Amino acid sequence: MPVNHDEGFLARAIAAGMGAEPADLVIRNVHLFSVVNGTTVETDIAIAGDRIVGTHGRYSGKVELDGTGLTAVPGFIDTHLHVESSLVTPFEFDRCVLPHGVTTAICDPHEIANVLGAEGIRYFLESSLETVMDLKVNLSSCVPATAFETSGACLEIDDLLPFRDHPSVIGLAEFMNFPGVLARDPKVLAKLAAFQGGHIDGHAPLLRGDGLNGYLAAGISTDHEATTAEEALEKLAKGMAILIREGSVSKDLEALAPILTPDVSAFVALCTDDRNPLDIAEEGHLDSMIRRLIAKGIRPLDVYRAASWSAANAFGLKDRGVIAPGKRADIALLSDFEDCRVVQVVSGGVVVRDEVFQRRKIVPPVGLDSVRVGPVTAMKFEIPARNSEADVIGVVPGKIITEHLKRTLPVTGGKTLADLDQDVLKVAVVERHKGTGNIGLGFVNGFGMKRGAIASSVGHDSHNICVVGANEEAMAHAVNRVIAMKGGFAVADKDGVKAELSLPLAGLMSLESFETVKTELEHLRAAAKELGCTLAEPFLQVAFLPLPVIPHLKITDFGMFDVNRFELIDQGS
Repeated sequence: MPVNHDEGFLARAIAAGMGAEPADLVIRNVHLFSVVNGTTVETDIAIAGDRIVGTHGRYSGKVELDGTGLTAVPGFIDTHLHVESSLVTPFEFDRCVLPHGVTTAICDPHEIANVLGAEGIRYFLESSLETVMDLKVNLSSCVPATAFETSGACLEIDDLLPFRDHPSVIGLAEFMNFPGVLARDPKVLAKLAAFQGGHIDGHAPLLRGDGLNGYLAAGISTDHEATTAEEALEKLAKGMAILIREGSVSKDLEALAPILTPDVSAFVALCTDDRNPLDIAEEGHLDSMIRRLIAKGIRPLDVYRAASWSAANAFGLKDRGVIAPGKRADIALLSDFEDCRVVQVVSGGVVVRDEVFQRRKIVPPVGLDSVRVGPVTAMKFEIPARNSEADVIGVVPGKIITEHLKRTLPVTGGKTLADLDQDVLKVAVVERHKGTGNIGLGFVNGFGMKRGAIASSVGHDSHNICVVGANEEAMAHAVNRVIAMKGGFAVADKDGVKAELSLPLAGLMSLESFETVKTELEHLRAAAKELGCTLAEPFLQVAFLPLPVIPHLKITDFGMFDVNRFELIDQGS
């Protein structure tokens, strides 16, 4: 929420910092942990408005919190995420994540932008002014991500410029179209040129060598797509800040934890990218990453620094990231320092309690009629026989990178079938934005399902309807239920729908509480498991199958897509 820092506020802040008058809020007798040098000192922390004005001393306040036995660390900064992937509105995300100590979230509204265009970005910007946490926005750079899919919108530089000076905007979001950067595509260059001197977020999986040099030469400075320590270290050596990611699907913490050393912790930050309320409830958010990194033997100073000061520095947020006079009053109070147990949060000088969320002005939802496709029949998912081995997407659990497999599949009546013995299911993408009638068809390995189907209107990045299934009847049931709900998840077998979650806001987000979404996700997971699914998070795994900027094989409403060659696969042979 915007705060006025006029002369009157500054005079009051100075007086409170000097102890000449009471502060608005004082946290008494707390152990203050420094992310500068790793020391801990018992002190009071004085706050005026949204600003810390005093530390390393004793203060009186109009409101006082007893911090005895607690440790104060800077509020955590999630450096890259899509609120839409939490499956709830920005307001429910705020209520869900802020108690975990995340006082700043840097979001890319890329998902809603692909569905609604500028209207979706505007919804997020308006919401960001009302959330209790500081919801920062990077403007979506690649809408659509490629020309090989049907998106709900297209955003060029003239569509983004009106938002550039909004107080919540940091810069340009993850530049996924790295082939376009390296090819010096004029539309890509126009976006990059408009944000030179500001922040440009990176997205360059497996990019190394001279290609990485060319990508960085465009002024791109951060990356959350490194999946090995070797890749991350090269990017660090070339000046990129590395964002260690641990989401509901993409889990890179184990691989990247070794890079978080004293020498480089100032250049490493943390992010979740895509994380749903069920995982947040079961594991936590950035607090979960922090406790796991410390448990792996990483020095706490480096972990808490990465979660705060390093993150702030990487994104040009000079007003936060350390508990010190003059900095934004974002503070997490911990009952257990090494296990990162958050018991109280102060966000922008506001003590986070239930009643604080009740005072927000809720921005009305948008995109409630974004699923524009009629029902489909089972026949739409039949695949004609071919003369060669089938191209099969190989799912890698815990990764959005997929393998490009070749499999010989059974053929009956001129149709190629799924093969449960090889764990090969059918996958399809049903276009839902423009009534084209497109349905991309293919095969996928790695779900373990023995029957039924899973469908989702969350399908990165264009968010058409993606369905994975063992038989065509179940696929049609699941897709048609998603259409009827105007977006959502559905699990079905040949007899009908077994579990569902409605996501009517742009086909991406629920209008219900995060607690309700959590419960419905539990039912969905149980239903998927009954079908034989072996993936821990099947729904977001389905959602990443249509992402044609992540190697190696994906599928769009145009068909199977070879990401390495950056072209559609001819499925007529």
